Amino acid sequence: MRLTSSLMAVLAALSALPAMAQEGLEIVGKPTDGEMGFQPAATELARDLQWLDGMINVIIIAIVLFVTVLLAIVAVRYNRRANATSATFTHNSPVEIAWTIIPIVILVFIGAFSLPILFKQQEIPDGEVHIKVTGYQWYWGYEYTDHDFGFDSYMIGAPATGGENRMSPEVEAQLVEAGYSKDEFLLATDTSVVVPVNKVVVMQLTGADVIHSWTIPAFGVKQDAVPGRLSQLWFKAEKEGIYFGQCSELCGQSHAYMPITVKVVSEAEYEKWLEGAIEEYAGTPRSVNVASAN
Repeated sequence: MRLTSSLMAVLAALSALPAMAQEGLEIVGKPTDGEMGFQPAATELARDLQWLDGMINVIIIAIVLFVTVLLAIVAVRYNRRANATSATFTHNSPVEIAWTIIPIVILVFIGAFSLPILFKQQEIPDGEVHIKVTGYQWYWGYEYTDHDFGFDSYMIGAPATGGENRMSPEVEAQLVEAGYSKDEFLLATDTSVVVPVNKVVVMQLTGADVIHSWTIPAFGVKQDAVPGRLSQLWFKAEKEGIYFGQCSELCGQSHAYMPITVKVVSEAEYEKWLEGAIEEYAGTPRSVNVASAN
């Protein structure tokens, strides 16, 4: 009897935490102190954006170098000492045509690559997982609309989790218990968005009070959550792991304490998580075995 009671207590404790970390997940998308550049791209959208940024930077650098060289030539060749008698002409039609047409060609070239990437972000495909996201001051609410359950997500260390929006031994203990370290303070949340790898996730966003912005840099997504409006974003994560984001709209005094945690897991792990999440948050088991009358 004692063994049975202990086993039941362990099972109850495990079933009470369906939204906690899937053990062994690598932290992939995370800001790093002192580093520059993008986080590793985990979606096609992020790869496209990072490539576009690199391509436009090459164009920008080439233009800056070209203009710098021209200014240097003019400063050296046409200063008062080297060119005491200046020319008398006021116009140069070929040059004027060139500096009008060449920028147009450059902009058209950039647009030919940037517009398809923009359209890819904004043309929402058919989703395999649907989540409604609501921004509150200062936390996120998530509803898995395919399965009629939802939950709120607070930063570990926020007042709702017993903290004061600052690091303390108690907050560090909470982070460690949740599978993080103190380096993830201001990033990790008490519950996480859990999605399956290689599945199209469509999110519908709104705000409950002011404008918020749901952002995961490694996914290449950022969408404002506006009160009274519904907007959408989509992504298809290609690598399992933990990804962090933060509210990217100035939404009030605790704007800095409104992070996002997304866990991308295998389809089998997602189904396992879904079983527990439906039971905990919706209050009904996903499947009920009815005993035979025989």
